[in-house]
Amino acid sequence: MIKILTTASLFFALFISCRSNSKSENDISNGSGNEKQKKITKRDHGITAANAFNDVFFDSMTVVKFNAENSLPDSISRRITSFYNARNYQFAWFDKEGLTEQARGFWNMHNYQTTYGNDTLLKDDALKVQMDRYAAEDSMNVSSTDSKVILTELKLTQHFITYNLNSIGKGYIKRKEMERFIPIKKMDALLLADSLVTKKHKDNKYYEDVNISFKLLKDQLAKYISLSKQGGLPVISVAAKKIKKGAADPGIIPLKKYLWLTADMQPDTTDIFNDVLEGGIKNFQLRFGYKPTGVLTDRLIADMNVPLLDRIKQILLNMGRMQWLINEPIGQLILVNIPEFILHVKEGKTKVFDMTVVVGKEGHNTMMFTGDLSQVVFSPYWNVPVSIVTKEILPEMNKRPDYLASHNMEIVGSSGGIPVIRQLPGGDNSLGKIKFLFPNSYNIYFHDTPAKSLFQRDKRAFSHGCIRLSDPAKMANYLLQDRAEWSPEKIDSAMNGDKEQYVKLKKPVPVLITYYTAWVDDNGLLHFADDIYGHDKKAIEKMFVKS
Repeated sequence: MIKILTTASLFFALFISCRSNSKSENDISNGSGNEKQKKITKRDHGITAANAFNDVFFDSMTVVKFNAENSLPDSISRRITSFYNARNYQFAWFDKEGLTEQARGFWNMHNYQTTYGNDTLLKDDALKVQMDRYAAEDSMNVSSTDSKVILTELKLTQHFITYNLNSIGKGYIKRKEMERFIPIKKMDALLLADSLVTKKHKDNKYYEDVNISFKLLKDQLAKYISLSKQGGLPVISVAAKKIKKGAADPGIIPLKKYLWLTADMQPDTTDIFNDVLEGGIKNFQLRFGYKPTGVLTDRLIADMNVPLLDRIKQILLNMGRMQWLINEPIGQLILVNIPEFILHVKEGKTKVFDMTVVVGKEGHNTMMFTGDLSQVVFSPYWNVPVSIVTKEILPEMNKRPDYLASHNMEIVGSSGGIPVIRQLPGGDNSLGKIKFLFPNSYNIYFHDTPAKSLFQRDKRAFSHGCIRLSDPAKMANYLLQDRAEWSPEKIDSAMNGDKEQYVKLKKPVPVLITYYTAWVDDNGLLHFADDIYGHDKKAIEKMFVKS
């Protein structure tokens, strides 16, 4: 299970800070003539559209005007100026297509802090309205002169700096590290990784001291850098269909070496598919999201043959995502890691249970966000989204006049010339017998499903965006455990009723939807998952120079 701890510095920050020196900063007098105020990073004119992480820049005078109009204290205004000097006034939170992954990650953490962390310094109703609007946009056409975008950009930076100054232990994030929470320019992945694992701080305070999830991935990064320096991992060229239990084949030797180097099995130099190899394959399967059958497949071999450099980039990318982890959760938390296809329920540091889930298929992505689960709906209607009505149901209705009746559906109105359709409660309802609501701009929620066989798949991206639960009754009993009137028997009866019934929770439960394709679990195992939505691919193109 993914661990959740405090937000902290991105690895780009750590790489740059350990190479910085006073010559790269300006000393600014505080007016007394005998003291110096905190330093401001010198503007880096070497950052251009060709090598920048993002592709939109704005006028530096905008920051001067923003600081003045908002009467910001020096502790904040100087940080903002220094932050954008380091970026050469490249946007941090927007690119041409809209909010960046980093912006969405920070905003998720921000929402949790203002809701559950009682962080009044971060409350800003106007910013929330604007961010909720931008977050709902799949794609924008961002202009460097759009005043609303620029104001949102600078407000996010102000809140970001405020959070770090007030919520992170002193000394664990240096000023120049903070300035590089958001990547600034494309970098060489191996150089970045090597610098990260070998850096030293004079005060012996490190970011990973306050973020265990980052530390665990950093430890794995060190192992992968060591493997790279030793020549990498063997290429597996054997045909999977030829490698069966008890068989002998020369191709088994590099396979065993690979699994030994990745710590999936003990060393074994024989060319026989024995129990040791079977165990190693099972361990590898567990770490890559497959059922541990111990059977070698072509898909497993393809995962093994992903270049080591690509795995290093994947680790670095996910270490960056872990900067937006919320503070150690207070009380209950429901976490879904999309590429893992697993829902985790936690109470503080304690794991309550895990549950397999089905998430959105490509093109119907499940979004990353935070929400508050506040209502359980028994025997729900399914209000069919307009997109499904137009693309799927109307064509079927034209073919079969009885289509709606055969699927227990009815028309309840019309909107823009398109029928408004809902499916009645019942065994074949697409939402199953229950749904769980946490209001959000994406109209995503948890629900049951009659398609139970999908939970037996290793890779479970099949929905239209909502998250299907393999054991919704267990979730209902857990959420309503503080309501004595909602016994397991009553819950079962309500789930099998013919009338929709809403039940409000006594206290909302925070829901966090994440996208990690590399993480270390509670048992210290490094996991990799498929980049099912292409988020890794897009981020890697922005973050690293081409190999």
